[in-house]
Amino acid sequence: MDWEQLLTRKRYGHDMLATQEQGRSHFHKDHDRIIFSSAFRRLGRKTQVHPMSLNDHIHTRLTHSIEVGSIGRSLGIRAGELIADQLPEGISADDIGTIIQSACLAHDIGNPPFGHAGEYAVRDWFRQRKTDPRFASLSEEEHRDLQTFEGNAHGFRVVTKIENHLFDGGLRLTYPTLGTLLKYPWTARHGGKKGKFSCYQTELDLLRSLASDLGLTQVDEDRWVRHPLNFLMEAADDICYAILDLEDAIELGLLSFEEVKPILLQLCGDLNFDDAVFATAASARRKISALRGRAMENMIDSAVGVFSKKLPDLMAGSYTGELLSDGDPMVRDGLAAAKRIAQERVFPDHRKAELEVGAYTILGVLVETFIEAVWEQHTKQDDDLSYRSEKILGLMGIHAPGPDESLYEGYMRALDFISGMTDSYASYLARQIGGGIQV
Repeated sequence: MDWEQLLTRKRYGHDMLATQEQGRSHFHKDHDRIIFSSAFRRLGRKTQVHPMSLNDHIHTRLTHSIEVGSIGRSLGIRAGELIADQLPEGISADDIGTIIQSACLAHDIGNPPFGHAGEYAVRDWFRQRKTDPRFASLSEEEHRDLQTFEGNAHGFRVVTKIENHLFDGGLRLTYPTLGTLLKYPWTARHGGKKGKFSCYQTELDLLRSLASDLGLTQVDEDRWVRHPLNFLMEAADDICYAILDLEDAIELGLLSFEEVKPILLQLCGDLNFDDAVFATAASARRKISALRGRAMENMIDSAVGVFSKKLPDLMAGSYTGELLSDGDPMVRDGLAAAKRIAQERVFPDHRKAELEVGAYTILGVLVETFIEAVWEQHTKQDDDLSYRSEKILGLMGIHAPGPDESLYEGYMRALDFISGMTDSYASYLARQIGGGIQV
């Protein structure tokens, strides 16, 4: 792979190369289009880790994405400075920072209500209905998409099809930003045990074209290696998960500062670091802020160091590791400790578990209702539609499928509508559909 192709100024949805305007580069346009989109704004009412928290300091998908974007910009600028002599004419280190920041801002834009619990709820609903006649005519690949509903793939669909220009380019982002966004540039067939992939069958032609124009190395049918800048986006996300999820756990009283402090010192790369505030009666929030900046700086240094060292492998498409895991051993061990304490102490929290089980009921009601309406429209004439299905399709507005669309496309459009909901709207609508019954 080479930077001339990887950083093309081509923009999806346009026949010509992206043009620069006064005060704003073509990559800054990507950033602004994401920031001002409705899908991005709705992330403010979607779960990050803790569903519908009553504590206003707890991260939502929106605050998480903004913070990941901030880290991603720093990583990009640092990496861009290292490869400045390799960049195409007119592309600067700041541009690299903006590309990664934009991808970071959009990396969760396709996630459904209630975070990962929402993903599992949608997947399980379809998996429990493998023999349902409503899905008998679907191909194996289409079945797999529905049964492996994936926020990453839906995010790719949102930015290229759904948001702003409906089925006409979406946000019309540049190819480098789209390439950097694709953490798993392959279809569900290559998703493995965890079911991770970034492209449904509906966007497969686009992925093929995008991979070709960016010059991504193909390793299998409908599978390509990741864009080198995607590894920096991944590192930005991991940095925020490692530190900020621990902060949320302290805010909710699930962990104490003293329990988290040794992990943060590992991430700082200095087990002996001390600050006067640690010996005071200051709040845990104030104490952790004394460590946050140092830890982030050290983790950025480590990730950029590995990026520089592994650059030949990244450009060859042979690197398959993680920048933070392959760098500073203290960072690696700190990340492992953060994940371990989250698994043991944070995720089993009773309130979190109760709300996630409730999310299954809410999304089950919504998916059943909208899928049934799409099925009825596909199998009946308009004048034979039940009153209920007619109203359900009406709720979807411009997102409702047309009667001539394939059944698979219709189901995907139903999932577009459901996954775009906030936690509160999904809860409200499921309650209304259930006739006011609490769900």
